[in-house]
Amino acid sequence: MRAMVLEEARKPLVLREVPRPEPETFEVLIKVKTCAVCRTDLHIVDGELPHPKLPLILGHQVVGIIEKVGKSVTKHTVGSRVGLPWLGHTCQACEFCTSGRENLCDFPVFTGYFKNGGYAEYCTAHEDFLLTLPEAYDDIHAAPLLCAGLIGYRAFRLTLPNKTIGFYGFGSSAHILLQVANALGHEVYVFTRPGDKEKQQEALRLGAKWAGGSDELPPVALDSALIFAAVGALYPQALKAIKKGAKVISAGIHMSDIPSFSYDLLWEERSMTSVANLTRQDGHDFMQLVQKIPLKVLAQTFKLEEANQALNAVRQGKIEGSAVLII
Repeated sequence: MRAMVLEEARKPLVLREVPRPEPETFEVLIKVKTCAVCRTDLHIVDGELPHPKLPLILGHQVVGIIEKVGKSVTKHTVGSRVGLPWLGHTCQACEFCTSGRENLCDFPVFTGYFKNGGYAEYCTAHEDFLLTLPEAYDDIHAAPLLCAGLIGYRAFRLTLPNKTIGFYGFGSSAHILLQVANALGHEVYVFTRPGDKEKQQEALRLGAKWAGGSDELPPVALDSALIFAAVGALYPQALKAIKKGAKVISAGIHMSDIPSFSYDLLWEERSMTSVANLTRQDGHDFMQLVQKIPLKVLAQTFKLEEANQALNAVRQGKIEGSAVLII
Protein backbone atom coordinates (compact mmCIF):
# COMPACT_ATOMS: atom_id res chain seq x y z
CA MET A 1 0.00 0.00 0.00
CA ARG A 2 1.03 3.64 -0.38
CA ALA A 3 1.87 5.61 2.73
CA MET A 4 3.52 8.89 3.66
CA VAL A 5 6.19 7.90 6.17
CA LEU A 6 8.09 9.94 8.76
CA GLU A 7 11.51 8.31 8.81
CA GLU A 8 13.30 10.92 10.91
CA ALA A 9 12.17 13.91 12.97
CA ARG A 10 12.57 17.31 11.33
CA LYS A 11 12.58 15.71 7.87
CA PRO A 12 9.79 15.72 5.25
CA LEU A 13 7.52 12.70 4.96
CA VAL A 14 8.43 10.23 2.23
CA LEU A 15 5.99 8.41 -0.08
CA ARG A 16 6.63 4.67 0.31
CA GLU A 17 5.16 1.33 -0.70
CA VAL A 18 4.78 -0.57 2.58
CA PRO A 19 3.07 -3.86 3.49
CA ARG A 20 -0.63 -3.65 4.19
CA PRO A 21 -1.19 -4.28 7.92
CA GLU A 22 -3.11 -7.28 9.22
CA PRO A 23 -5.62 -6.82 12.06
CA GLU A 24 -4.82 -8.55 15.34
CA THR A 25 -7.38 -10.49 17.39
CA PHE A 26 -9.47 -7.49 18.53
CA GLU A 27 -8.59 -5.19 15.65
CA VAL A 28 -10.17 -4.21 12.36
CA LEU A 29 -8.52 -3.31 9.06
CA ILE A 30 -9.68 0.08 7.79
CA LYS A 31 -9.54 1.20 4.17
CA VAL A 32 -8.81 4.88 4.70
CA LYS A 33 -10.98 7.38 2.85
CA THR A 34 -9.79 10.64 4.44
CA CYS A 35 -7.48 11.77 7.21
CA ALA A 36 -7.42 15.30 8.58
CA VAL A 37 -4.10 16.98 9.37
CA CYS A 38 -3.57 18.11 12.96
CA ARG A 39 -1.11 20.51 14.54
CA THR A 40 -0.09 17.56 16.73
CA ASP A 41 1.24 15.95 13.55
CA LEU A 42 3.48 18.99 13.16
CA HIS A 43 4.74 18.67 16.73
CA ILE A 44 5.70 15.04 15.98
CA VAL A 45 7.42 15.93 12.70
CA ASP A 46 9.29 18.80 14.38
CA GLY A 47 10.55 16.57 17.17
CA GLU A 48 8.64 18.48 19.86
CA LEU A 49 6.88 15.32 21.10
CA PRO A 50 9.29 12.65 22.37
CA HIS A 51 9.73 9.02 21.37
CA PRO A 52 7.39 8.50 18.40
CA LYS A 53 7.42 5.07 16.77
CA LEU A 54 9.81 5.49 13.84
CA PRO A 55 9.41 4.95 10.98
CA LEU A 56 5.90 6.29 11.52
CA ILE A 57 2.73 6.80 9.51
CA LEU A 58 1.09 9.91 10.96
CA GLY A 59 -2.61 10.71 11.14
CA HIS A 60 -5.21 10.41 13.91
CA GLN A 61 -8.36 11.86 12.34
CA VAL A 62 -9.14 8.84 10.19
CA VAL A 63 -12.38 8.13 8.33
CA GLY A 64 -12.66 4.82 6.53
CA ILE A 65 -14.50 1.58 5.82
CA ILE A 66 -13.86 -1.65 7.69
CA GLU A 67 -12.50 -4.17 5.19
CA LYS A 68 -11.51 -7.02 7.50
CA VAL A 69 -11.99 -7.95 11.17
CA GLY A 70 -9.88 -9.89 13.65
CA LYS A 71 -11.13 -13.27 14.85
CA SER A 72 -12.53 -11.95 18.16
CA VAL A 73 -14.11 -8.71 16.93
CA THR A 74 -17.80 -8.44 17.85
CA LYS A 75 -18.57 -4.71 17.88
CA HIS A 76 -18.04 -3.84 14.21
CA THR A 77 -18.67 -5.49 10.87
CA VAL A 78 -17.12 -5.40 7.42
CA GLY A 79 -18.48 -2.49 5.38
CA SER A 80 -19.12 -0.16 8.33
CA ARG A 81 -17.91 3.45 8.17
CA VAL A 82 -15.92 4.35 11.28
CA GLY A 83 -13.74 7.09 12.73
CA LEU A 84 -10.39 6.51 14.38
CA PRO A 85 -9.22 9.23 16.83
CA TRP A 86 -5.99 9.96 18.73
CA LEU A 87 -6.69 7.59 21.62
CA GLY A 88 -6.09 4.15 20.14
CA HIS A 89 -5.90 1.97 23.26
CA THR A 90 -5.48 2.13 27.03
CA CYS A 91 -4.27 -0.38 29.62
CA GLN A 92 -7.63 -0.37 31.46
CA ALA A 93 -5.78 -1.30 34.67
CA CYS A 94 -3.90 1.78 35.95
CA GLU A 95 -5.33 4.16 38.56
CA PHE A 96 -6.52 6.55 35.85
CA CYS A 97 -8.28 3.97 33.68
CA THR A 98 -10.04 2.44 36.68
CA SER A 99 -11.27 5.83 37.89
CA GLY A 100 -12.87 6.97 34.62
CA ARG A 101 -9.85 8.99 33.48
CA GLU A 102 -8.54 6.85 30.65
CA ASN A 103 -7.36 10.00 28.86
CA LEU A 104 -4.54 10.02 31.46
CA CYS A 105 -3.68 6.30 31.10
CA ASP A 106 -0.13 5.41 32.14
CA PHE A 107 0.31 3.09 29.14
CA PRO A 108 -1.68 4.57 26.25
CA VAL A 109 -1.45 3.88 22.53
CA PHE A 110 -1.90 7.01 20.45
CA THR A 111 -2.85 6.74 16.78
CA GLY A 112 -0.27 8.21 14.42
CA TYR A 113 2.30 8.50 17.23
CA PHE A 114 2.87 5.14 18.95
CA LYS A 115 0.92 3.23 16.27
CA ASN A 116 0.65 3.84 12.52
CA GLY A 117 -2.20 6.11 11.52
CA GLY A 118 -4.13 7.34 8.52
CA TYR A 119 -1.61 8.93 6.13
CA ALA A 120 -1.90 5.66 4.21
CA GLU A 121 -4.31 3.54 2.20
CA TYR A 122 -4.95 1.21 5.15
CA CYS A 123 -4.53 1.15 8.92
CA THR A 124 -5.63 -1.05 11.81
CA ALA A 125 -7.43 -0.14 15.02
CA HIS A 126 -8.73 -1.80 18.19
CA GLU A 127 -12.48 -2.26 17.95
CA ASP A 128 -13.16 -0.63 21.34
CA PHE A 129 -11.68 2.71 20.31
CA LEU A 130 -13.52 3.31 17.06
CA LEU A 131 -16.31 5.85 16.76
CA THR A 132 -19.54 5.69 14.81
CA LEU A 133 -19.68 8.82 12.67
CA PRO A 134 -22.77 11.01 12.23
CA GLU A 135 -24.39 10.41 8.85
CA ALA A 136 -24.87 14.15 8.31
CA TYR A 137 -21.14 14.59 7.56
CA ASP A 138 -19.38 13.15 4.51
CA ASP A 139 -15.87 11.67 4.70
CA ILE A 140 -14.10 14.99 4.13
CA HIS A 141 -16.07 16.94 6.71
CA ALA A 142 -16.25 14.14 9.30
CA ALA A 143 -12.46 13.79 9.57
CA PRO A 144 -11.79 17.10 11.42
CA LEU A 145 -14.38 16.15 14.04
CA LEU A 146 -12.07 13.37 15.27
CA CYS A 147 -9.51 15.64 16.92
CA ALA A 148 -10.09 19.29 16.10
CA GLY A 149 -13.65 18.73 17.26
CA LEU A 150 -13.06 16.19 20.02
CA ILE A 151 -10.18 17.81 21.87
CA GLY A 152 -11.81 21.21 21.60
CA TYR A 153 -15.04 19.73 22.95
CA ARG A 154 -13.27 18.24 25.98
CA ALA A 155 -11.72 21.64 26.71
CA PHE A 156 -15.05 23.38 26.11
CA ARG A 157 -16.74 21.11 28.66
CA LEU A 158 -14.38 22.40 31.35
CA THR A 159 -15.72 25.92 30.79
CA LEU A 160 -19.34 25.02 31.51
CA PRO A 161 -21.70 26.49 32.63
CA ASN A 162 -20.03 29.81 31.79
CA LYS A 163 -21.56 32.24 29.32
CA THR A 164 -18.66 34.23 27.84
CA ILE A 165 -15.66 32.28 26.50
CA GLY A 166 -12.47 33.49 24.88
CA PHE A 167 -10.75 31.50 22.10
CA TYR A 168 -7.04 32.25 21.69
CA GLY A 169 -6.12 31.02 18.21
CA PHE A 170 -8.55 30.37 15.40
CA GLY A 171 -7.50 27.19 13.64
CA SER A 172 -9.41 24.00 12.86
CA SER A 173 -10.54 23.30 16.43
CA ALA A 174 -11.77 26.81 17.15
CA HIS A 175 -13.74 26.90 13.87
CA ILE A 176 -15.76 23.89 15.01
CA LEU A 177 -16.11 24.76 18.69
CA LEU A 178 -17.27 28.30 17.96
CA GLN A 179 -20.32 26.87 16.23
CA VAL A 180 -20.94 24.33 18.99
CA ALA A 181 -20.70 27.02 21.67
CA ASN A 182 -23.09 29.31 19.78
CA ALA A 183 -25.61 26.51 19.31
CA LEU A 184 -25.54 25.88 23.07
CA GLY A 185 -26.13 29.55 23.90
CA HIS A 186 -22.61 30.81 24.71
CA GLU A 187 -20.90 34.00 23.56
CA VAL A 188 -17.44 33.53 22.03
CA TYR A 189 -14.71 36.18 21.83
CA VAL A 190 -11.95 35.26 19.38
CA PHE A 191 -8.31 36.34 19.56
CA THR A 192 -6.07 35.90 16.52
CA ARG A 193 -2.51 36.89 15.69
CA PRO A 194 -2.30 40.69 15.99
CA GLY A 195 -3.37 42.34 12.75
CA ASP A 196 -4.86 39.20 11.19
CA LYS A 197 -8.05 40.86 9.97
CA GLU A 198 -8.86 37.97 7.64
CA LYS A 199 -9.06 35.44 10.49
CA GLN A 200 -11.03 37.91 12.57
CA GLN A 201 -13.57 38.29 9.77
CA GLU A 202 -13.82 34.49 9.48
CA ALA A 203 -14.60 34.30 13.19
CA LEU A 204 -17.29 36.96 12.93
CA ARG A 205 -18.86 35.23 9.92
CA LEU A 206 -19.08 31.99 11.91
CA GLY A 207 -20.80 33.73 14.82
CA ALA A 208 -18.17 35.20 17.15
CA LYS A 209 -19.50 37.97 19.39
CA TRP A 210 -16.21 39.86 18.97
CA ALA A 211 -12.85 39.25 17.29
CA GLY A 212 -9.51 41.00 17.73
CA GLY A 213 -5.79 40.48 18.18
CA SER A 214 -4.27 38.45 20.99
CA ASP A 215 -2.61 41.64 22.22
CA GLU A 216 -6.05 43.21 22.84
CA LEU A 217 -8.50 42.88 25.71
CA PRO A 218 -12.15 41.99 25.01
CA PRO A 219 -14.94 44.50 25.60
CA VAL A 220 -16.19 42.43 28.57
CA ALA A 221 -14.42 40.32 31.19
CA LEU A 222 -14.66 36.63 30.27
CA ASP A 223 -15.97 33.69 32.29
CA SER A 224 -13.24 31.45 30.83
CA ALA A 225 -10.67 31.28 28.07
CA LEU A 226 -9.46 28.42 25.85
CA ILE A 227 -5.97 28.53 24.36
CA PHE A 228 -5.73 26.68 21.03
CA ALA A 229 -2.46 28.20 19.81
CA ALA A 230 0.80 26.61 21.01
CA VAL A 231 2.07 29.93 22.39
CA GLY A 232 2.89 30.05 26.09
CA ALA A 233 2.83 33.86 26.15
CA LEU A 234 -0.94 33.70 25.67
CA TYR A 235 -1.46 32.43 29.22
CA PRO A 236 -0.73 35.73 31.03
CA GLN A 237 -2.58 37.62 28.31
CA ALA A 238 -5.65 35.43 28.79
CA LEU A 239 -5.46 35.86 32.57
CA LYS A 240 -5.83 39.60 32.02
CA ALA A 241 -9.05 38.98 30.06
CA ILE A 242 -10.93 36.76 32.52
CA LYS A 243 -13.05 37.52 35.57
CA LYS A 244 -12.27 36.72 39.18
CA GLY A 245 -12.70 33.01 39.81
CA ALA A 246 -12.41 32.18 36.10
CA LYS A 247 -10.03 29.76 34.42
CA VAL A 248 -7.71 29.57 31.42
CA ILE A 249 -7.55 26.17 29.71
CA SER A 250 -4.97 25.00 27.20
CA ALA A 251 -6.30 22.57 24.59
CA GLY A 252 -2.92 21.75 23.05
CA ILE A 253 -0.54 18.82 23.54
CA HIS A 254 2.53 21.05 23.24
CA MET A 255 3.20 24.70 24.01
CA SER A 256 6.16 27.04 24.05
CA ASP A 257 7.41 28.12 27.47
CA ILE A 258 5.06 30.20 29.59
CA PRO A 259 6.77 33.45 30.59
CA SER A 260 6.84 34.64 34.18
CA PHE A 261 4.09 37.03 35.22
CA SER A 262 3.05 38.94 38.32
CA TYR A 263 0.92 37.14 40.89
CA ASP A 264 -1.89 39.68 40.67
CA LEU A 265 -2.95 38.13 37.32
CA LEU A 266 -3.62 34.81 39.05
CA TRP A 267 -4.95 36.17 42.33
CA GLU A 268 -8.68 36.27 43.15
CA GLU A 269 -9.02 32.54 42.43
CA ARG A 270 -8.21 32.64 38.75
CA SER A 271 -6.72 29.33 37.58
CA MET A 272 -4.72 27.74 34.77
CA THR A 273 -5.16 24.18 33.55
CA SER A 274 -4.85 21.96 30.48
CA VAL A 275 -6.67 19.21 28.62
CA ALA A 276 -4.99 15.91 27.80
CA ASN A 277 -6.21 13.54 25.10
CA LEU A 278 -9.81 12.32 25.27
CA THR A 279 -11.96 9.52 26.60
CA ARG A 280 -14.16 7.21 24.58
CA GLN A 281 -17.17 8.79 26.29
CA ASP A 282 -16.06 12.21 25.03
CA GLY A 283 -16.10 10.77 21.53
CA HIS A 284 -19.53 9.18 21.78
CA ASP A 285 -21.07 12.29 23.38
CA PHE A 286 -19.57 14.63 20.80
CA MET A 287 -20.70 12.56 17.81
CA GLN A 288 -24.25 12.51 19.17
CA LEU A 289 -24.14 16.26 19.70
CA VAL A 290 -22.88 17.20 16.24
CA GLN A 291 -25.50 14.96 14.65
CA LYS A 292 -28.02 17.49 16.02
CA ILE A 293 -26.02 20.64 15.25
CA PRO A 294 -25.55 21.48 11.53
CA LEU A 295 -21.90 22.52 11.68
CA LYS A 296 -20.17 24.19 8.77
CA VAL A 297 -16.89 22.23 8.82
CA LEU A 298 -14.39 24.12 6.67
CA ALA A 299 -11.90 21.91 4.85
CA GLN A 300 -9.19 22.24 2.22
CA THR A 301 -8.30 18.93 0.57
CA PHE A 302 -4.95 17.48 -0.48
CA LYS A 303 -3.88 14.21 -2.11
CA LEU A 304 -2.00 11.69 0.02
CA GLU A 305 1.28 12.50 -1.72
CA GLU A 306 0.72 16.18 -0.91
CA ALA A 307 0.88 15.58 2.87
CA ASN A 308 4.02 17.70 3.26
CA GLN A 309 2.30 20.62 1.54
CA ALA A 310 -0.70 20.18 3.83
CA LEU A 311 1.53 20.18 6.92
CA ASN A 312 3.31 23.33 5.75
CA ALA A 313 0.00 25.07 5.08
CA VAL A 314 -1.13 24.27 8.63
CA ARG A 315 2.21 25.47 9.98
CA GLN A 316 1.87 28.80 8.18
CA GLY A 317 -1.76 29.31 9.18
CA LYS A 318 -2.90 29.32 5.55
CA ILE A 319 -5.78 26.87 5.98
CA GLU A 320 -9.33 28.07 6.49
CA GLY A 321 -10.64 25.38 8.81
CA SER A 322 -8.90 22.00 8.44
CA ALA A 323 -6.53 20.39 5.96
CA VAL A 324 -7.80 16.97 4.90
CA LEU A 325 -5.96 14.27 2.95
CA ILE A 326 -8.06 12.32 0.46
CA ILE A 327 -6.65 8.82 0.16
